[in-house]
Amino acid sequence: MTSTPAPRPVLADLSVGDVVATAALEVDRSRLVRYAGASGDLNPIHWNERVATEVGLPGVIAHGMWTMGAAVTVVADWAGDPGAVVDYGVRFTRPVPVPDPGAATVAVSAAVGAIDADAGTARIDLTVTCDGARVLGKAQAVVRLG
Repeated sequence: MTSTPAPRPVLADLSVGDVVATAALEVDRSRLVRYAGASGDLNPIHWNERVATEVGLPGVIAHGMWTMGAAVTVVADWAGDPGAVVDYGVRFTRPVPVPDPGAATVAVSAAVGAIDADAGTARIDLTVTCDGARVLGKAQAVVRLG
């Protein structure tokens, strides 16, 4: 069975305020361990409950870079091409506690914040939360669209 890819967004069809994508992203402890190995960030606050609580955290927390990267995939998927994301930045505001057993859910909503028709780009503003609290602030991606 084959599927037809979604059409790529067109800049002229967007308006400031349009919500272009939403997602609920799950992260569990096994994903954190795999991410630690892949990224080289082996800080035990991302996999060891005792160490995390000893340094004042509520427990094991997700890597900030995992959270940042997972959030922008929502924009890349909407754009239809990860290369369309030409700029991306965030401010880390709160950690994402990851329970054991279970998983944390990171909610992402992406909305058009600005359009630059001359440059052919849209600024996509991301709202990224976990348990109702913002975990990334000023999360913005600039996407080049046809």
